[in-house]
Amino acid sequence: MSDDDQFADDQDVDDVSPDENPSDEKSGGVRQIVVEMGDDGQRLDRWLKKYAPDLPYALVQKLMRKGQIRVDGGRVKTDTRLNAGQSVRLPPATTATVGKTDTWFRPHPGDADLIRSMVIYDDGEVIALNKPAGIAVQGGMKIARHIDGLLEHLADRDGVKPKLCHRLDRDTSGVLLLARDRETAKRLGRAFEGRNIRKYYWALTAPAPQMNDGVIDAPLIKGDGPYKDMMIVDAENGKFSRTEFQVIERAGPAAAFVMFWPRTGRTHQIRVHAAEGGFPLIGDEKYGHADLEKDDARINMIHDMNLAPRLHLHAWRIVVPHPTRKGMIEVTAPLADDLKKSWKAFDFRPQIDQDPFANVEI
Repeated sequence: MSDDDQFADDQDVDDVSPDENPSDEKSGGVRQIVVEMGDDGQRLDRWLKKYAPDLPYALVQKLMRKGQIRVDGGRVKTDTRLNAGQSVRLPPATTATVGKTDTWFRPHPGDADLIRSMVIYDDGEVIALNKPAGIAVQGGMKIARHIDGLLEHLADRDGVKPKLCHRLDRDTSGVLLLARDRETAKRLGRAFEGRNIRKYYWALTAPAPQMNDGVIDAPLIKGDGPYKDMMIVDAENGKFSRTEFQVIERAGPAAAFVMFWPRTGRTHQIRVHAAEGGFPLIGDEKYGHADLEKDDARINMIHDMNLAPRLHLHAWRIVVPHPTRKGMIEVTAPLADDLKKSWKAFDFRPQIDQDPFANVEI
């Protein structure tokens, strides 16, 4: 799970400003990219991740420090919010993939039925999907199918497709919120930024946590070198990250049904924090390998118990203030059938009788 996000409409994202020098484009020089209406209010780092997906985050930070990436000629930070019509300056080394992130997307028969089957809530302004595991939320290099590319099948009568408001990892299933228009998306984004929400995740861990409940505070940062595709705990340089957890049921010391509430929204936060706490998620091939002997035991468990061969993490419930009306949006996503079998294998009930975090303030 990660920070809030808004994404572009199906407009031409490769527009350039009228004063751009054509010879610069042909020679691979500096480019000025105009921010489209669909990207109004989006964070610059998220904009770059979508339109220049092969640009490493560390290089983005370096280029910003040196003033090589600018907005309307001014220096910027990664969390700078973009406004429609602004011009983003990209140096030559960053322009190869701008505007080309959707070249990998390929329509499939049944796309419309697939995305429509995911809808579990729609009040005309906010939509909630129950995203399956295995499908990415956003496009990128070599991602041929993703939620953002399917949203045209949920377009309104004017042909405007919904906007993504936040993300889920490819391997995580569960609740994903969309907004029907840009303003609603911005308001939901502010709710995510202010953490004025409850996002509960269900997971199976092996082994079980030693404590029945607790809070994990472990600063996270994107790794480098051999860990460049991972988030790592770094007490000195990492960003503040907090996750609360509550054990719902145990299968002795071997495994547990655990509910997580990430109070911050760092990439892979629950997965890293669970591994850091000594109870990695079942099926987590990225962060569940700290102890080879225990890892062998987890692999044997998945095989012998016929558990789902995937990450056992599900975004079960989200509670957020409605962006345009009084009251709250409360959406719950049922477990997928493969996870139901895993829960049943441990004799766990896939239900919660009462909210264990009900008395915890947001």
